[in-house]
Amino acid sequence: MMNQWYTQSSFPFNSNWAIFSVIIISIWTLFWKGYSLWTASKNEHKIWFVILLVCNTVGILEIIYVFFVAKKKWADIKGVLTSPVSRKKRIN
Repeated sequence: MMNQWYTQSSFPFNSNWAIFSVIIISIWTLFWKGYSLWTASKNEHKIWFVILLVCNTVGILEIIYVFFVAKKKWADIKGVLTSPVSRKKRIN
């Protein structure tokens, strides 16, 4: 009787679309959290940094910060997404 509760139809994350949705939302949140924390750090907004670090809002608070507080444009974000990662040269 106990095994019937854990059948495939009753467990919510057994379907592929649910797993895919969680992965997409995680990537979305990770991008906005990383970009907003980086921007807050660069602008020395310490209180915003802590708020953004602690609060998980699936990117909503992060987007508000980036566009309305830090006053970034969509072109700035596209530049971050399309620019290659730069590596500093080591001096031997």
